[in-house]
Amino acid sequence: MSEHEEIDEGFYSRQLYVLGREAMQRMGEANILIAGMRGLGVEVAHNVILSGVKSVTVQDEGQVLWEHLSSQFFLREADLGQNRAECSLPRLASLNPRVQVSAHTGPLHEDMLMQYQVVVLTDSTLEEQKRLGNHCHSHGIRFIVVDTRGLCGQLFCDFGEEFIVLDRDGETPMTAMINYITKGNPGLVSCLDEENHGFQDGHKVSFSEVRGMAELNTMGPQEIKVISGHSFSIGDTSGFTETGHGGVATEVKQPSTITFKPLEEALMDPELLVMTDYGKKARHQTLHLAFQGLHMFVQKEHRLPKPTSQADAAVLLGMVRGLNASAQLETLDEDVVLLLARTARGDLAPLNAFMGGVAAQEVLKACSGKFKPLIQWLYFDALECLPKDVDNKDEQLSDSTFSPDGSRYDGQIAVFGSKFQERLGKLKYFLVGAGAIGCELLKNFALMGLGAGEGGHITVTDMDSIERSNLNRQFLFRSKDIGKMKSSVAAEAVREMNPSVNITAHQNRLDPESERVYDRSFFRGLDGVVAALDNVEARVHLDKLCVLHQRPMLEGGTLGTKGHTLVVVPHLTESYGQPKADTEGAIPLCTLKNFPHRIEHTLQWARDQFEGWFKHVPENVNLFLRDPGFVERTLGRGEAEALEVLGGVFGALRDGGAQGHRPTCWEDCVHWARCRWESLFSNELRQLLHCFPADQLTTSGLPFWSGTKRCPRPLTFDQKKEPHMQYIVAAANLYAHIYGIAGTRDCAAIRVTLRDTPVPAFVPSSRLSDRPITEEDQERGITDDGKARLEQLTEALRSLALEGPAMHMHPVEFEKDDDSNFHMDYITAASNLRAENYDIPPADRLQSKRIAGRIIPAIATTTAAVAGLMCLELYKLVQGHREVSSYRASFLNLAVDYFVLSYPSSPASFTVAGREFTLWDDFPVESRRDAQQEMTLEGLLKHMKTEHNLQVSGLYYGSAVLYSDTSLHKDRLRQSVSDVVRMVTKSEIPPHTHILEIYASFAEDEDCEDVPPIRYLLQ
Repeated sequence: MSEHEEIDEGFYSRQLYVLGREAMQRMGEANILIAGMRGLGVEVAHNVILSGVKSVTVQDEGQVLWEHLSSQFFLREADLGQNRAECSLPRLASLNPRVQVSAHTGPLHEDMLMQYQVVVLTDSTLEEQKRLGNHCHSHGIRFIVVDTRGLCGQLFCDFGEEFIVLDRDGETPMTAMINYITKGNPGLVSCLDEENHGFQDGHKVSFSEVRGMAELNTMGPQEIKVISGHSFSIGDTSGFTETGHGGVATEVKQPSTITFKPLEEALMDPELLVMTDYGKKARHQTLHLAFQGLHMFVQKEHRLPKPTSQADAAVLLGMVRGLNASAQLETLDEDVVLLLARTARGDLAPLNAFMGGVAAQEVLKACSGKFKPLIQWLYFDALECLPKDVDNKDEQLSDSTFSPDGSRYDGQIAVFGSKFQERLGKLKYFLVGAGAIGCELLKNFALMGLGAGEGGHITVTDMDSIERSNLNRQFLFRSKDIGKMKSSVAAEAVREMNPSVNITAHQNRLDPESERVYDRSFFRGLDGVVAALDNVEARVHLDKLCVLHQRPMLEGGTLGTKGHTLVVVPHLTESYGQPKADTEGAIPLCTLKNFPHRIEHTLQWARDQFEGWFKHVPENVNLFLRDPGFVERTLGRGEAEALEVLGGVFGALRDGGAQGHRPTCWEDCVHWARCRWESLFSNELRQLLHCFPADQLTTSGLPFWSGTKRCPRPLTFDQKKEPHMQYIVAAANLYAHIYGIAGTRDCAAIRVTLRDTPVPAFVPSSRLSDRPITEEDQERGITDDGKARLEQLTEALRSLALEGPAMHMHPVEFEKDDDSNFHMDYITAASNLRAENYDIPPADRLQSKRIAGRIIPAIATTTAAVAGLMCLELYKLVQGHREVSSYRASFLNLAVDYFVLSYPSSPASFTVAGREFTLWDDFPVESRRDAQQEMTLEGLLKHMKTEHNLQVSGLYYGSAVLYSDTSLHKDRLRQSVSDVVRMVTKSEIPPHTHILEIYASFAEDEDCEDVPPIRYLLQ
């Protein structure tokens, strides 16, 4: 992306929500050098290129060897013997045509570095790191070193003497609604009790809309000191005119300056380590010395330690002990040094993905000043991936087990051995989702050789097709693939990456309907499941299937720079489980209708307006026209909902046009839009102020308009104001669409039509039904006026006889990414006009699209890191680790280099009749034994008594009661279990259902809340 090039919102849309325009523009001016094109180097390069900089130069003097195919996903077998940088260049350049990509095959020298803003070394000697690091530090060039050896990684950042961070965390500035501000030194600011203000000591805030102490509204940002979660102090307010009331305090982010040490100096300062796993502090301090020792070993021996050589390990340990004579670590973890020696020759795709994603995020920070950079060292290891007992007979440390054999997996075999590689190739895995995380996972699977051996297989399903906005982070796709199915294109890309991978692409949504495909037989043939999904509902459903079929699951997700991973192991960890109820994000109805105070409120209101007028009303009209029972059925949904639905139908059929009839031409649609504007942004506010004047007091004698209740102001329509006309154009075109009328964007013609539009004068109403709703009204039913109106609507619709031909309306499905369809035009204009009504700062189109379109911010760096962590857990699953301490659940935030890796939780246990169970336990029952006829209900009861010594007192299938010993169910005892299920549910059992989950209550323990299910196998 060149300096003056406009940001391509279609390509960078999700990333823009993470970084913002200013940071993206600064990145677009940066030239980056990435040295080393092993797997780690290409990981950094591909993330940086996708994220968008001006240019990237990749440098490497080395040739492609077999071992490089273990982790370098842009190399192919045909590239063997050729230069790594030149072979990688065309595939890297195809990722993002907005970025200039070039290759350099010669050595690095100081003069060459002067043309770059950021230099990244991924495969260099310590002496080279020191030499180039000193040069970059003295010339203001941002300098990054990242390295991986086996299961250990290292990252270093030096951004110079004075690096300015413009936004430390990238979070939306916090705001707090003010109750009052006292006069004093210091002044006390008391906030409303709705929620904790979230400010910290030293934050600066600006004030707006403060009444009384109006001077604060025009002053610069004020530094605060936190007193409590609902109060803080500012400077001297004793000289202000009077006590302040109301208003908003908004965080003002301040630039900060960070000083870095050059690498040669930072090597001697172990205090500059950022922890990635707080349980490994001593281990990572040791790794700081061990990586230096490894450089010393290579310099002496001209090679890395051999995996099976105890002599090499002893030499490295001696070198590290020598370094520690000066460092004087409190604890030197010698086992870690020995394990580093054993694995250093390895080159693992998952570790490169994680470290490459983290390092690439540091490159973006160096370019943009966005987010707090790493200060200055970071170490990571996944040594728990190794077998617990390396001396067992299957994993003898013999030269033949770990020696390279000319295989594309040599880099992985050097760590885990050839027998492990064979097991990995035979696995059968199910990947759900081929989006951003899914693409990264498939890349890792191909490099690892998952499913690439005899009998091995990967099944991937995704029902979405490729869109342009996917290309920024779903790196397996290119522009030519837009419109094609994600799973099919991804599978083909994997085959090109590793022709040995056995992979099948499906286009099925994961839901109960697809269980005819993903049935018991399918899951029994799997070794594991991986979730790369973007919604909680699908995760929960997949988790339920994994528990049902006792299969492990890997799960991960991202939100901007934040990410998480979870590993689910049968009988060892808890499952993903049901989502916790979350009502914190719900906006009260009265807030949306009359008392908004944040832009999120006006955007939700605008989205509701859109859905109501252009989707729900047309849908309901079509139902009314074809379904004679529509009115009666709607009345059964409750008076309030019926009044809204039937009122919309009647209005669309009889009162749709401005003159009291359905629109018949484009001019009618413009008239409607103009009258609608007057109603929404003027008349309804006038009515609100008629009922609750600006000086209204509550029954307690306090101002009604205070706190979160902002006193509104009606607007006056002005054709010269862009938001006013934007609303008219969008609303008129959308209204025309639902009636099948052609519209236009010609503003000049629309202005001519507007001159002839009669706008009824506002007449205030005192009817109860026209009184605006408040919090107190929400729990009540509709008023007597409302009931009378509902009766009138019911009678009118029952007797309505439409004139002319049969009518059909055209509902609109909201689509945020099509800039020609007026959807975001309408929502942005409606939201900002309503915001103007309530003196709320407006939102631009991009921000409005993110909030109203419920877009999840995303960036390639986090995706790569999360996928890498998931695949490290896969190594453990393949080896069958049976200790919770071997596994890691993780949460990370690359914006602030925050990493939390912890043991996954063990499954909660519960007791039934004195026996311990977890969610993984069940009572398996085969419906037919020895090819006999199906088990009867009585047989099931006897089976539970005989096999488990439990007396069944009740059986339940979902909400249906199959059996109760307190009811007259004896006639069911002789029927088969499946027949009883059909009878009580009044429906057939789907042919793809092989297991019935039946829950029982037991006479031995009637009070237990949790019981294992009876899993009744039909076939």
